[in-house]
Amino acid sequence: MKTNEQLTDSMFYIMASLTSPRHGYAIMSLIEETTNGMITIGPASMYTIIKKLLKLEWIYLHDGTDSRRKTYLLTAKGKEILKEEIKLRKVMVHLAETGLEEVEK
Repeated sequence: MKTNEQLTDSMFYIMASLTSPRHGYAIMSLIEETTNGMITIGPASMYTIIKKLLKLEWIYLHDGTDSRRKTYLLTAKGKEILKEEIKLRKVMVHLAETGLEEVEK
């Protein structure tokens, strides 16, 4: 990933879900549960993104023995990308919070 590229929000959520091995339904459920239903990713979008992440080698097929429940996991490269994205998103939040604090003074 180029340093000036960002993950989409959906890519970020899916990659964050794959710090542990998970299959598609578990990924969708985790995202929906942890965001209290504010974020949902449908199967079509999720599998399109998973295909892209596999191609980029940011995730890999962890267990494909059951064709109905393939599990995926971040690669070392994927972990690095996710860590960099977390740093970037923290900067974004800090900028927004600082701006709002100045406006509210």
